[in-house]
This record gives sequence, structure tokens and C-alpha cells, in this order.
Amino acid sequence: MSTETTPDAVEPDAEAAARATELATDLGDAIADLPAYERFAEAKAAVESDEEAQERIQEFESLREEFMLARQTGDATNEDLRRLQEAQEELHDIPVMAEFLQARSELELTLQELNETISAPLAVDFGEKAGGCCQD
Repeated sequence: MSTETTPDAVEPDAEAAARATELATDLGDAIADLPAYERFAEAKAAVESDEEAQERIQEFESLREEFMLARQTGDATNEDLRRLQEAQEELHDIPVMAEFLQARSELELTLQELNETISAPLAVDFGEKAGGCCQD
């Protein structure tokens, strides 16, 4: 019994793979054209160019890093957690950041709907399995 494949046997697989790649590219292009994606991209750019937002992001990230280290060593307090939560709320209250978070949420909902459509004919949740490993 031979384990060799003939060129004819490989060709349909290659065609199917090429078609799937073409469809994936088209899907990516279509997603980039969605109003939800365009709002997200604009909001992201606005946050990235806003000095106040960038300062608050850095402050929050620094506090979060300190809190995580304290938590790992068992030194984190409820006061530390409260300060971190307060910094996050202040960050989210900046109008440009609030707009970004809203736009991101809307895009995530749209992508979840697309994931469900892609996953429907499959025996697997495409988005969940594509993003992770070893999930039961």
C-alpha cells in the first residue's frame, strides 16, 4: 500500500485552501470597511494622539503593574485595589477614552456575530478555538 499522493489528489486540497485564504482576505477587507471598524480605528487614533489620555494610560499601567507585583508577593491591600479602580474610572471618564471603549465594544459585538456565522457550519466555535489552546 503506497502512502504517496498523486498530484490530482493534492490539487483539490490546494484549491480549497487557496479559496479559503481568498475568502479570509475578502472578509478582512469587508470588516475594515464596516462603520463599526472605522469608528474603532478613528477612536483608537484619537486616544493615541491625546496627551491627557496617554498620561492617564501610563499612570494606570504603572499602578496596575505595582498592584500585580504586590499581589504576587501577598502585599496588596484593599486600598491598593481601590486606588487602581479609581485610576481606571478616571481614565474611562476622559471623553476620548470613553468613545474608544464604546467603539471597541461595538466592534467586538460585530465580530462576535461574524464568528457565530463562520462557526455555524463547523463543529467548533471558530473564534474561541482560533484564539486559544487546550480548551475543553
